[in-house]
Amino acid sequence: MLYRLLYHFTIYWFGFNVFRYVTVRTVLATLTSLFITIIFGTRIIHSLKNLCHPNMLDFRQDSKEKTPTMGGLIMLGSLLISVLAWTELSNTYILLLILLSVWLALIGFWDDYKKLKTQSHKGLRPLAKLGGQASIGLITGVILYFHSGINFNTSVYMPFFKNIVFHLGIYYILFTVFIIVATSNAVNLTDGMDGLAIGSVLIVTLAYGIISYITGNANFSSYLNIPFIKGAEEVTVFAGALIGSSLGFLWFNCYPAAIFMGDTGALMLGGIIGLLAIIIKQELSLVLVGGIFFVEALSVIIQVASFKLTGRRVFLMTPIHHHFEIKGIPESKVIVRFWIVGIILALFTLITLKIR
Repeated sequence: MLYRLLYHFTIYWFGFNVFRYVTVRTVLATLTSLFITIIFGTRIIHSLKNLCHPNMLDFRQDSKEKTPTMGGLIMLGSLLISVLAWTELSNTYILLLILLSVWLALIGFWDDYKKLKTQSHKGLRPLAKLGGQASIGLITGVILYFHSGINFNTSVYMPFFKNIVFHLGIYYILFTVFIIVATSNAVNLTDGMDGLAIGSVLIVTLAYGIISYITGNANFSSYLNIPFIKGAEEVTVFAGALIGSSLGFLWFNCYPAAIFMGDTGALMLGGIIGLLAIIIKQELSLVLVGGIFFVEALSVIIQVASFKLTGRRVFLMTPIHHHFEIKGIPESKVIVRFWIVGIILALFTLITLKIR
């Protein structure tokens, strides 16, 4: 907790008092993770190239088969360093976010490593991966429900309608498992084009970072008539750290990508988005703000269901970004257009806070 050390020097100079403000620490967390990712990214990418393709001497940028994976390790490292430096580690929400990030990153790393070891697309068995995701979802749900120190609100609020509230009680634990598993896999499905997934994650995190600041402020939340979540303001700093890590990774992952995030990053990022939505009571808005991820996952479900029931395919290929690619739209154009839609959905989600 670097910020506490710096704040301690307030006794010598009042200027150090700024480190107690969430906004200042959020900016510092963003810059810290961003610079760590960019400064050390090239060296780590080189190491991952040797790990992923030890027999390859010529790495052409236009060959995706030679692009290293496991780039999620870069994001995880910069994220954790930034979070440890600038957040209040006694905050239960921060500890849960750290636990979930490491847990899902390890599952993803194990899956990526097995694929590299066997030189195939077969990593962890689907049930094993799903079990790992569900386990951290269950642990998270149990802690949120039974932790007396945070008195977590297990109600689910409907966007647009202030009087429609679903009181789940202990069933919120299962709801937590569903959200984390769903978002984790949805982001993983979206990770099929250079920069598509990380750019979309960046947009969603920015929106949820703003909302977490509002929900953690009693005056703002009261004015907008949304639940006040004590301690949620600290989540804003975590979101800032994730934004910095995402921006830094996008530096290397933009088209043509120098590295892929792999399951190491995709499972982690999806789980984080799900937990952020849970903490700030925006569970149902995930369908809106994370509309890109929702549509990507839905396209796969529709394709599989249609083929099994009728023997016909609805899309040329799924997830749906490949459908547009096969139709002849350049990959870079598909990516940017998906980002534009994501930005529109994020802005619309922020507007729903007032339309209640």
